Amino acid sequence: MRYDLVIFDNDGVLVDSEPISNRLLAAYLTELGHRTSYEDAIRDYMGSAMHRIHDLVQERTGQRLPDDFDDVFHARVFAAFEEELKPVAGVAEVLEQLAADGVPYCVASSGSHERIRVGHRTTGLDRWFDASRIFSSEDVGRGKPAPDLFLHAAARMGVAPGRCAVVEDSPLGVQAAVAAGMDVYGFTAMTPAERLRGATQLFSDMGQLADLLE
Repeated sequence: MRYDLVIFDNDGVLVDSEPISNRLLAAYLTELGHRTSYEDAIRDYMGSAMHRIHDLVQERTGQRLPDDFDDVFHARVFAAFEEELKPVAGVAEVLEQLAADGVPYCVASSGSHERIRVGHRTTGLDRWFDASRIFSSEDVGRGKPAPDLFLHAAARMGVAPGRCAVVEDSPLGVQAAVAAGMDVYGFTAMTPAERLRGATQLFSDMGQLADLLE
């Protein structure tokens, strides 16, 4: 293994949550009068921390989202997770291989700690991630595309940024990893390859990842 730490994004990389959450986000924003299609949500908000949704809506419309927007949205998402959420195909095998090889890994997500825990518990991935391996945009002042979250995760795991590999599926995440000085592997299962420009390497099947990291 040529890396001392593998940092996974969560949504769309570990858990197959992007179709669920972006469908619900588009519906809720439209319900509030901000017409948004599923494709709009994927393009504009995939990989974002919640504050970026608030900022973009206010920037575009001059209107603030309701104070309880985050709570209502997360309640809808968590209920859907319980019914629909699955792990990304092949990711359990990747984690098993990293663990067997003694390669440190963690998750660094724009989502909240609660969202990460709910998703991992629902899909059974919680066996791979205790609290010491979970980092959220809640832990830093700025979410992706700022490098802060990835740099925070590397520092807490005791690894220099240049010795880290990041696994991402969003343009914002790729930008953040590059800004952090880390190699980044762009997962194109949901995101067109051209939107992940800047990635060290692109791949479309999670089963390919272990070999790419060697």
